[in-house]
Amino acid sequence: MSFVNNMRIYLNELIFFGYHGVYAEEKKLGNTYKVEVIIDFIPAPSIVEQLDQTIDYVMVFALVKKRMDIPTSLLETLVSYIADDILIEQPIADKVFVKITKVHMPIPQFEGHVSVSIEKSRDK
Repeated sequence: MSFVNNMRIYLNELIFFGYHGVYAEEKKLGNTYKVEVIIDFIPAPSIVEQLDQTIDYVMVFALVKKRMDIPTSLLETLVSYIADDILIEQPIADKVFVKITKVHMPIPQFEGHVSVSIEKSRDK
């Protein structure tokens, strides 16, 4: 009997400190960011037993960290680059969801968080 496995890998609440933003204060003081990544794929075997049959989440973390270390004006730009990097470096990835949350907003009396997300699929 043959089965189709739709698998999903989650990287949850990755924490980074970075200097992203449009305003001078953001670029100078920096901020804490939370990153969520979800990757959908269909592994070739019905039971995954080897790293080369799945998404290497250590490599995905390294890709995210590399991008988060580069000061970028817009979170919209960052989520796009991260999603593209994952799709390029993980050829079995079919769909990628990336969400970045800016933890502390430099706006007086603003309570809460701001997030930007993107979902990209491989062109088939």
